[in-house]
Amino acid sequence: MNAMVSMNPANGKVNGGFEFHTPEEVDSILKRSAETFLEWSALAAAERAVYLEEVAVMLRKEKQDLAETITKEMGKPIKQSLPEVEKCASMFDYFASNIESLLEPDVVDDDPSTFISFEPMGAILAIKPWNFPLWQVLSAASHVLAGGNTMVLKHSSYVPICALKIEEIFEKAGVPKGVFQTLLVDGPTASSLISRPEIAAVSFTGGLPSGQKVAETAGRNMKKCVLELGGSDPFIVLEDADIEMAAKVAVSGRFINTGQTCISSKRFIVTESIADEFTALFVEKTRALKLGDPMDPETDLGPLVREDQIGLLDAQVNEAVSMGAKVELGGGSMDGEGYYFSPVVLSNVTPDMEVMKNETFGPIAPIIAVKDEVEAMRIANATEFGLGASIWSGDEVKASSLACQVQAGVVGVNCFFRPEANLPFGGVKKSGIGRELSRFGFYEFMNIKSTKVY
Repeated sequence: MNAMVSMNPANGKVNGGFEFHTPEEVDSILKRSAETFLEWSALAAAERAVYLEEVAVMLRKEKQDLAETITKEMGKPIKQSLPEVEKCASMFDYFASNIESLLEPDVVDDDPSTFISFEPMGAILAIKPWNFPLWQVLSAASHVLAGGNTMVLKHSSYVPICALKIEEIFEKAGVPKGVFQTLLVDGPTASSLISRPEIAAVSFTGGLPSGQKVAETAGRNMKKCVLELGGSDPFIVLEDADIEMAAKVAVSGRFINTGQTCISSKRFIVTESIADEFTALFVEKTRALKLGDPMDPETDLGPLVREDQIGLLDAQVNEAVSMGAKVELGGGSMDGEGYYFSPVVLSNVTPDMEVMKNETFGPIAPIIAVKDEVEAMRIANATEFGLGASIWSGDEVKASSLACQVQAGVVGVNCFFRPEANLPFGGVKKSGIGRELSRFGFYEFMNIKSTKVY
């Protein structure tokens, strides 16, 4: 194929088709990014801040159109697409306000002749997924560009219209051409770009197999990479928790974006004494969710992004049931147009089931009962992944202690963790390498240079 097709998963209709960039066009885009880097990085931090503020303004101005595009291309309910755009704008506000302090040289031991400075690396290749088509791109771009780097985006082939509209936002904001550019290319072509001399580093979000290939190519070419590779996040509820609130947040944390979220809660680990009560509340609140047209502002659950996702989820449910899982709420594939999958809640699951071992990217919720917090932590950490976790207990001291034991990059205590501008985001184990957001994410794509003057 030499083109990509945007489809509306709510009805299976084509939104539009787009030709891939030719090799000559790719060369031109990479050359422009490298050349523009010299100009962009030479600007004073305050000057770049003005451009970032204009991006935030334009995102808010175009919010409705951008949100509708997200919904039409990947099926996210419109009431979730709108906040996604706003959150992107707030990210640019944050880094616009903090560029100067982040770039301030760090004087060592009060000796002005010994200092640490922070210098941009160059053109950053961003390879990003479809599930948060604006956020995944712009959360990274906000601090990458703030530091003086430029960015070239290879977005998911499922969301080419979103990819092109992001580039338009920068153009409308008056950002110099070449600071942010979109490439319409296939996966193998994107991987081949890592070795190009114009590319300084790679920011990747996606699945583990693809991330491993990116890391291998980046390592072979001595290029820095930051990888966010998803998770199988535990949601731990102890017997002294506020069960009503825990169940409410659990449902929200599992089914946001129809369960197609890397940081969503995916394994519900509940102590035996409260498992029945929690499960009943979880099922009750799941039943109350409205599944349907994602353009309806009342809809909670939209379609899956593609039809083949339905088969993968059905297989995971069938395997769990065949191994003894109990269906507390039956759902699954649905008749009619669009790629809809009704929520499934399972109990009596075991750690060796696929729904517990691997990332489930859709509206399936497995609940496992455990004896105590010791067993809860053992099961929580019994996974290759380590992105996020949530711990619920009335004893905040105990919960905070357990938060230190869980193997994850981010943890919420009596809350569901959502990425914030001032907090680093990323995982451990096979959930990734490096961090995005905050000053830690900012410095990932900066040369941290030590200077000592005699």
